[in-house]
Amino acid sequence: MAALERFLSQAGFDRGPWLTVAFGTGIIAWFGLPSPGWWIGFCGLLCALAVASFAPWARRQAYPHVLRAILILPLLIAAGCLAVWARSAVVGELPLERPIAGTFTAKVLDIQPQPALERDRLILAMREPGSGRAIKVRVNIPGAGIASRVNVGDLVRIKARLMPPAPPMLPGAYNFARTAWFSGLAGSGTATGEVQVVERGAPGGGWLSGLRRRLSAHIRTRIGKDGAGIAGALVTGDRGGIAEADDQAMRDSGLAHLLSVSGLHVSAVVGAVYVLFVRGLALFPWLALRVRLPVVAAGAGALAGVAYTLISGSEVPTVRSCIGALLVLGALVLGREGLSLRMLAVAAFCVLLLWPEAVTGPSFQMSFGAVLALVALSTAEPIRRFVAPRGESLAMRMLRHVAMLLLTGVVIDLVLMPIGLFHFHRAGIYGALANVLAIPLTTFIIMPLLGGALLLDIVGAGSPLWWLADVAIDWLMGIAHWFASRPGSVTILPAGGTGAFLLFVAGGIWLGLWSGRIRWLGLPFALLGAGLLATAAPPDILVSSDGRHVGLVESGGARLFVLREGGKGYARDNLMELAGMEGEPVALDRWPGAHCNRDFCAITIEREKTKWRLLISRGRDAVPERALAAACDRSDIVIADRWLPRSCRPRWFKADKDMLQRTGGLAVHLSPEQVDTVAGSQGEHGWWRPVNPRAGRVSLTPR
Repeated sequence: MAALERFLSQAGFDRGPWLTVAFGTGIIAWFGLPSPGWWIGFCGLLCALAVASFAPWARRQAYPHVLRAILILPLLIAAGCLAVWARSAVVGELPLERPIAGTFTAKVLDIQPQPALERDRLILAMREPGSGRAIKVRVNIPGAGIASRVNVGDLVRIKARLMPPAPPMLPGAYNFARTAWFSGLAGSGTATGEVQVVERGAPGGGWLSGLRRRLSAHIRTRIGKDGAGIAGALVTGDRGGIAEADDQAMRDSGLAHLLSVSGLHVSAVVGAVYVLFVRGLALFPWLALRVRLPVVAAGAGALAGVAYTLISGSEVPTVRSCIGALLVLGALVLGREGLSLRMLAVAAFCVLLLWPEAVTGPSFQMSFGAVLALVALSTAEPIRRFVAPRGESLAMRMLRHVAMLLLTGVVIDLVLMPIGLFHFHRAGIYGALANVLAIPLTTFIIMPLLGGALLLDIVGAGSPLWWLADVAIDWLMGIAHWFASRPGSVTILPAGGTGAFLLFVAGGIWLGLWSGRIRWLGLPFALLGAGLLATAAPPDILVSSDGRHVGLVESGGARLFVLREGGKGYARDNLMELAGMEGEPVALDRWPGAHCNRDFCAITIEREKTKWRLLISRGRDAVPERALAAACDRSDIVIADRWLPRSCRPRWFKADKDMLQRTGGLAVHLSPEQVDTVAGSQGEHGWWRPVNPRAGRVSLTPR
């Protein structure tokens, strides 16, 4: 206690960021704990710990810092847990009980054109058939042009097939059900007929989304087809027009952050407006002598930042960046340092208070991770000495700035790579070099050209700037495709464990928030977490939640054998992604030594000198029960997308339709005899709805 008190009293650290970390920890705990009983017990324990800080004892006055930490931190952790629980209860919408098809009458809440995918997307409010409850659904409309015929607020009649939001297909896969829950969506689907307008909505409804669509449509008419999607993403945040190949190249080259309106874009707009107002108003001596120009410029920059945030869709990264920019402007007006950990902490706390679920998403983690790395790097004493003004030539100053830009890119890439690997199982290697070229091109050439072209279009004189912007976007895409095509440009790894990722995050936060030598205590934990993610072994067997898709990973992870072949699709991409592989999968009947007929495949897998016998269903015809029972007796694992009789008793477990409805998808590691299930990571949160509620009583004990 005495040593801890001395440390806290002498550390001289900023307490604000740690309060935000505590609040976020409570949010993460809510997602990790399985049920309301756990949430209540967790918050009760924290409150009891806070109350214990008031307990009278002899040397109480000797430890003020420790007692303050014991009081405040548990209360903030509990507040985070309760905040996300309240958010879930308020906005969460129970999913549809089953798929439904028919003709529905609904009100249009939002329209999202996606020309690159040759479809439009409608967000609709309607009544659920049968129950009559008000629900919100998302419907994809094949083709394009619905935005020109339908307005927000219109009442439409649509023939469609709707599905409940899909849970993760496999452990570690994308959880659309959770995203839909916090978006208030009860279902999603595709239109199977024409959309008919029954009644027009009130004029002016959804004017902001309408302005975004009109801007995107205007950009598509003024710039080449290849560059229109990128230009639309930079101006309005609409990524629906970006071709799949370009989107993939931006991800593989480490430039995908340029397509998400966030800190780079908001700061460029705010900074440009600030400089223009300060320099422009300074040309009028009478005004400059009577008005504080930085205050006026800060107000103009703030208005520009808020307007850009609204026009670009007000996504979480944009809101976070806007809050950060407003705080920086406020600091400049007050004469304080703009870029600081406290500013970052306030912005993060505001986002977590409004959208606590964002803490689990890659957007929040990457944006705040990048800014934390930037602030920690810029405030480090060696870096301050390196960039300090000195008497040297212009060429040396330029070289110093380029070196600093490259170092910043490398550090941010090292911070973001484990986050990308955890969420997407792939990360670009040359991102630092690509960003050295792409960030100045985007910030100082493309965005000013787009802004100037839009302004000049008011008087019909924007054509030259549109042409230049198109050329500059071609350069940007050339950079992305060149770096993405370099040998070894992309690292692909199988799904890693949540524990390893949390270890990396904890070490990184410690490194970023402390100053002095104490910060280096976080480095071993960050390196250990990143190392565990990088060395994660792929599962030996992957089974989808419906049992129709099975993947077997070859020893050494060279190839993936799949039960059902086919072109690119959601199931195939998930299997390849979770296995950490690229290329084309191989048919299951080509597994060495496989014995397959039209009904089943019998396969033997050897791991660490132990042989595992699998029986995998591949047909839907009736099978004689005695023959099936005998085959099950000879097998360790049986996998089927149908119900199997009780007489089928393999030596380890039977993953038939009955079990998969309770567990969801499976990831099986044979050597440690470990089975990860989707149900095991979902608990009793509202978005998880197993068909059979006995999900917690599935026995997968080792054989």
